[in-house]
Amino acid sequence: MISRKVAVSIGFFATLLAIWECASLLRLWPPYIFPPPLEVTISMLDGFRDGTFPRAILGSFRRLLVGYGISILAGIPLGLLIGRACWAQRTIGTMVLGLQALPSICWLPMAMLWFGLSDRSIVFVVIMGALMAVTLATADGVKNTHPIYVRAAHTLGARGLFLYSHVVFPAALPAVVSGLKLGWTFAWRSLMAGELLYVTVGLGQLLAAGRELNDMSRVLSVMLLVIVLGLAIDRLVFRPVETYLREHWGVT
Repeated sequence: MISRKVAVSIGFFATLLAIWECASLLRLWPPYIFPPPLEVTISMLDGFRDGTFPRAILGSFRRLLVGYGISILAGIPLGLLIGRACWAQRTIGTMVLGLQALPSICWLPMAMLWFGLSDRSIVFVVIMGALMAVTLATADGVKNTHPIYVRAAHTLGARGLFLYSHVVFPAALPAVVSGLKLGWTFAWRSLMAGELLYVTVGLGQLLAAGRELNDMSRVLSVMLLVIVLGLAIDRLVFRPVETYLREHWGVT
């Protein structure tokens, strides 16, 4: 028996698909500009059949995981420092807040001058896209930690690294997870932007190739694939962690 929530979701997306099909049948735009769902589906199946999509997914995820991993390793300690030290908040925190307003794609020209036309340029753009979000979310979580937790820890003799690892970081964990999720989103967008401008094996390169060949079916199939991958990561990675934290903190 299909649950009510699943039925609503299926009905919603089926309606969107029907609207898409009707719009293509009405010929509001030429088929090469607005292809029907069947052509996009065939293009996606062809991409998996000839191995184009799997190779692109592996190439994109390799760059994404490297850049995102570096962002986490640098962003969380930096956020903890900004959240706890006033001098760091006034200096490093101000710089990070300002850099957050800078679109990550703006780093690509600098990255190409520094690293040349290589994967390192795209990884650098991914890092700069995710690092600020992770850092600021961690800093906000630390600053919003209730002072009574820290005072109680001090009373019990907690200092230094022990205080951070057993009191401050666990209290800020919900905000950190939100920052990790936001950082993943920024990293994903930065990756696509970088791959669109630099020819390499990846999903962004497939989008650029579809644009150059005027193959809108391939462009839409890659866009749908990016959406599906993003939803899969959210459902399989971030949602279970968020559910656990809500249950652990008693806010379910």
